[in-house]
Amino acid sequence: MHIYAIGDLHLSGEPPAKPMEIFGEHWLGHKEKIKANWLATVTDEDTVIVCGDISWAMGLANAAEDLHWLAQLPGRKLLLRGNHDYWWSSLAKMQQMYGDAFEFIQNDCLLAGTTAICGTRGWVLPSAEGFTEDDEKIYKREAIRLEMSLQAAQKLQPERIICALHYPPLFAADERTLFTDLMEKYGVTNCVYGHIHGENHVLTFEGERDGVTYKLVSCDTQGFQLTKII
Repeated sequence: MHIYAIGDLHLSGEPPAKPMEIFGEHWLGHKEKIKANWLATVTDEDTVIVCGDISWAMGLANAAEDLHWLAQLPGRKLLLRGNHDYWWSSLAKMQQMYGDAFEFIQNDCLLAGTTAICGTRGWVLPSAEGFTEDDEKIYKREAIRLEMSLQAAQKLQPERIICALHYPPLFAADERTLFTDLMEKYGVTNCVYGHIHGENHVLTFEGERDGVTYKLVSCDTQGFQLTKII
């Protein structure tokens, strides 16, 4: 069993209501690239963490085509909310409609073998230009949600903990945030995140720091391939 991660699929139906190639030619046919790489990589015994921005749909019912497409791909799929996932609804509604196809990471953790998978959406960081009081409230709220997830993992005494976020938990190698502090406090081994695209990916920290290995998994920055974590 392997654990993979991928983020920012940005699906929008077929034909796509929002063609992603407007953001660069490398996005042309990105849905087909993701599917081909997924089928060549993932088996039904594997687990895939999807780090948000899954569908451009504005409501849960409107996301049905995109979620059905994703559901047909192999592997156990753990979904995390991104900033563009406006279709994301209450946990009860999502489980009722798609509980057979997906599991949703929301204020809790999920086990894959002896690995606990935790996470939350995250938010812009205090180091960001134009960071506001409203941003600070959301930032602190997301940190509370992450700690709830990590506390749930701690009770299970897993062999390792993977933390999944949509937003990057840090940019500079020496940046300290509520998210990085919590991951170090609870012994997270790996952190995967998305949100960042194109050439902007060079601005984010990737690598090991204080026992946590950070990895950007936005699909366009990874050649539309999944990243093996475990």
